[in-house]
Amino acid sequence: MWLTSSFVLSAEIDPPKATESELAKASYTEEKKLEDLSTAFIDTSPNAEDGLAAGTLGIDGGQVDPILQFANEIAAGTHGEVDSLLISHRGKLLFESYFRRGRVNYPHYQMSITKSYTALAVGRAIQCGYLTMDDLNRPACEFLTELDPSRFAKGAATITLADVMTMRSGIRIPQKIQQQIRSDTAKNQGQHQVQMFFERTAPILSAPREFKYQGIDPAITMQVIEAVVPGSAENFLKKELLEKLKITQSHWPEDINGLPKSAAGSSMCSRDMVKWGLLVRQQGQFNGEQLIPAEYIEQATRQLCAPSDTNSYGFFFWQSVAEVGETKIECVTCRGAGGQFIFFFPKLDVITIVTSHNKGMGPLLKTLPERILPSFEQAQ
Repeated sequence: MWLTSSFVLSAEIDPPKATESELAKASYTEEKKLEDLSTAFIDTSPNAEDGLAAGTLGIDGGQVDPILQFANEIAAGTHGEVDSLLISHRGKLLFESYFRRGRVNYPHYQMSITKSYTALAVGRAIQCGYLTMDDLNRPACEFLTELDPSRFAKGAATITLADVMTMRSGIRIPQKIQQQIRSDTAKNQGQHQVQMFFERTAPILSAPREFKYQGIDPAITMQVIEAVVPGSAENFLKKELLEKLKITQSHWPEDINGLPKSAAGSSMCSRDMVKWGLLVRQQGQFNGEQLIPAEYIEQATRQLCAPSDTNSYGFFFWQSVAEVGETKIECVTCRGAGGQFIFFFPKLDVITIVTSHNKGMGPLLKTLPERILPSFEQAQ
């Protein structure tokens, strides 16, 4: 859909909002029913609500005209079905825009970015004292006391927490058998699910094992969180992360195992995605409180394995190199199907948020750096 663009100052008009009725039934399915905005909202001086610091594009960093041109192209549909684009620089939100289904207060589905949030929950558990950095290299089964190791496939007892958070558990279960496991509700409740994973896998090879992107590994991660924190993982996520980040409008639904979804399925407002980004950018601090150890953030976001020649992987975080002209800039990303991204460009201290509803990833994973970063390189 082609949209008209509205270049506004935050004092002139509020960002588009979902109605109370729309928020009351917000979900992945209901989000598809939101009517497209007739006018794109584009703001070069966002407000400083929701616990975010804000500034003005062009004054506090970046160049206005190239960013506005890019936003106009997004409004016209040139870059896929994009719903929002937000840019933070040096800790301040400088640019905020909404298109199509984008609403400032509507939690947009996240898909695999949920994995990154799950990794940060492990970091919060370490900061709270429920895990240690050394525990990352302990076998996952040692935290899951309801399991029966005598029934494990060969090598399953050696799979560490770090292994599953880098998608290197080595678990290999044919898709047909995975479907059979998921169809048995009783066998998926609580730690029974991990028991099935460890029983039904092919023998686990010695480390280091090959990277395999699968939902099994983050599911095991969430099981460990559930096992070590007081109460439930659901309450822990709410109290120790969402409330700490002042996130009030979100969804983190239950998976088939009864725990919060870990591989995909959370929903967050775009401004709240900025907060997750700032938590990483500030080495685990938010509003002056150390929520996650800086050591953990450094490890989670650096290259721990290399799935391909162009992408590396940490604890559910991707790393790549963006080529902007003749300049190569390191990039860390949280990625979700449909085109949901949190981009980190540490060299330029830029965080960019994208939400979309593409059939695939969409083009911005590749093209956004070359359109956004020159504005901040030249403004340094």
